[in-house]
Amino acid sequence: MTETEAVKSQDTPFEGGPMDGRVLPVMVGPTGHPPKTYRIPVPDPDGGPPTVLVYHRVPRGHSRRLGLIQGWKYQYDPDDTSGGRLRWPWSKPGGAASGEADDARG
Repeated sequence: MTETEAVKSQDTPFEGGPMDGRVLPVMVGPTGHPPKTYRIPVPDPDGGPPTVLVYHRVPRGHSRRLGLIQGWKYQYDPDDTSGGRLRWPWSKPGGAASGEADDARG
């Protein structure tokens, strides 16, 4: 594999929750940024469904002069209710898309 074919990753720190203080290599996308949300499935010791830890990407710091973002870190979000679904701009807050058929119309 050549350098251009290699998967690029960035060491990203985690804050809060069970991963607090750890730094993991996270793959970056075509823009050079890590994903906005990082989900870590933790298996249940009793064989039940796994617990999913949710971390959101936040700026690590800003430059003094121009205010540019100096890097990224992940911050723990214990109250995440997105459930791994994408949030589209045309989606209703309750989770149902506005493009779905409405029985009251006709």
